[in-house]
Amino acid sequence: MILVTGGTGLVGSYLLKELVRLNKPVKALYRSAPATLLSAEENAKVQWIQGNVLDVVLLSDILNDVTQIYHCAAVVSFSPSRRKELFKINVEGTANVVNAAVQAGVQKMVHVSSVAAMGRIRNNQVINESMYWTPETSNSSYGHSKYLAELEVWRGIAEGLPSVIVNPTIILGAGNWQQGSSKIFKTAYEEFPWYSQGTSGFVDVRDVVKAMILLMEHDVQAERFILSAGNHAYREVFTSIANEFGKKPPHKKVTPFLASLVWRLEWIKSRLAGQEPMLTRETARTAQAKVEFDNGKFLRLFPQFNYIPVRQSIADTCKQLLKRFPPVGSQAI
Repeated sequence: MILVTGGTGLVGSYLLKELVRLNKPVKALYRSAPATLLSAEENAKVQWIQGNVLDVVLLSDILNDVTQIYHCAAVVSFSPSRRKELFKINVEGTANVVNAAVQAGVQKMVHVSSVAAMGRIRNNQVINESMYWTPETSNSSYGHSKYLAELEVWRGIAEGLPSVIVNPTIILGAGNWQQGSSKIFKTAYEEFPWYSQGTSGFVDVRDVVKAMILLMEHDVQAERFILSAGNHAYREVFTSIANEFGKKPPHKKVTPFLASLVWRLEWIKSRLAGQEPMLTRETARTAQAKVEFDNGKFLRLFPQFNYIPVRQSIADTCKQLLKRFPPVGSQAI
């Protein structure tokens, strides 16, 4: 039996679809509602369990027959108002899963981390798996929380829990575009006018899922792997998304000084609208950084693996979003 935590998130949903397709027996945690990305037939093949990773009694109970865990549950946010929640779910929640897995004698766990746990603010350095978060290399509470979560996984490894960590770059996929990495599609759809000169890595959610399953079935353990299809400029990615949606691409270059003004304006707008801001102080700084990620380690282990090109991923995701949410205006999705 396989357990997927965070079954209603972007990675968790796509992972469940693939595990069901492979006829794997699977149960999944959900907090409020089962994953909407699954069809009714797919949903029926998943043993859904309402709860969360903070419930240690529940975790102990549901791991009785579990041999593999995909730990996808996490909060992805760069909003200062959610800092406490970040550390509660990402760090304490991961510690709870690790403790329960060690006690239950789980055979293997794949933990979904992030390249943010490696410290993304580095000058003229290609980021690889040997790097870790430090206060000097990141201004992100999210990155800090994912780094601390990784430490809990390494502790579990030391206590006898075979585990592998994946560190995806920015994940592209047709999830809930109100939150997480899918929010970049909503930002482009609403014709956010600003662009930066920063660069980052990007990867399709389908490739993340495929890589996770390969790592689970392989005998590798006590390793971490960057998952990235390639490094691209933010402007290039946002322009491609806008073009796929038939929207106006970003056209106003943002300097570090302008970025400091824009994120403050976005903060005010978000407070009035009662929503998370499109841009925060953390993301404004990250968007200016020219970051490159080395994806070679995973490809050396699986030389036949081919990433979906970023432009193809963008095209597929936009088509899925438009099909799921017909564009009757900027608030349609």
